[in-house]
Amino acid sequence: MKETRCYQVAGHVIGVSGEAEIFALMTNYEPFATQGDGSFVTSLEVTKEPSRCVNFTEEMRQEDEGQVIVCGKTADGLPVYEFGWFGETAGWLVCEADYREGRLLTTGKHTKMALDNALMVLFAMATADKQTVLFHAAVVRHGGKGYMFLGQSGTGKSTHARLWLKYIESAELVNDDNPVVREGIVYGSPWSGKTPCYRNVSCPLGGIVLLSQAPYNKIRRLGGIEAYSALVASISGQRWDARIADGLHQTENALATNVSVWHLECLPDEAAARLCEKTVNSE
Repeated sequence: MKETRCYQVAGHVIGVSGEAEIFALMTNYEPFATQGDGSFVTSLEVTKEPSRCVNFTEEMRQEDEGQVIVCGKTADGLPVYEFGWFGETAGWLVCEADYREGRLLTTGKHTKMALDNALMVLFAMATADKQTVLFHAAVVRHGGKGYMFLGQSGTGKSTHARLWLKYIESAELVNDDNPVVREGIVYGSPWSGKTPCYRNVSCPLGGIVLLSQAPYNKIRRLGGIEAYSALVASISGQRWDARIADGLHQTENALATNVSVWHLECLPDEAAARLCEKTVNSE
């Protein structure tokens, strides 16, 4: 029997409908469970249809360590996302044009991966014009504020966060891979990459640090277009959609203007963490 459950992330309520076996895969969402009132920022219906194949025209694809996400449109112009894992299709997400509703058709293979990706896609797109952005970043909380570490895959975001946890007294992990920022507040989320950290917590965003590897430790403040550009590469969203692009631009501009943004060239060591903490807290 199908049921609907509600989850609140960064103040936005998501609805998920499906069979009991689907919710058994959603333990990472339990800290975000809420009663809800039927008013959702977006909702997802999950069905298992192993013999079904969704036909669509591919527009772009993203590949990362065996995971493939193919984006496109149906013949009717609806957004479609096909999720794959090491050559096997896990499912297709078919969305309404405004991303307020979506339907995930799973093949029965790698369902957890497809479910998490479908909800991230829907959430990011549906909230893009609501001063809300889903980052690819790691976040620690220290002194009541959140500090977010950005960078390309492999640059050491998780490593630097762990260095803070090890060497900076009272630092704690908020999220390791997909935090949400809304109106200057950073939130934990049900999505956290390789390090399980599904915390329903929030705090003011104290600073944003773009990381890059170097044989030394050096940090400098970014401003203007440099600060804006540092944010863009780490924020999820389809920028060819005018509504989404405009919403993301407004949020990125507000963050670049109102939150300190830094570039830390660093080694993966204690000195880098201490230099970063001392500098960002000097503001």
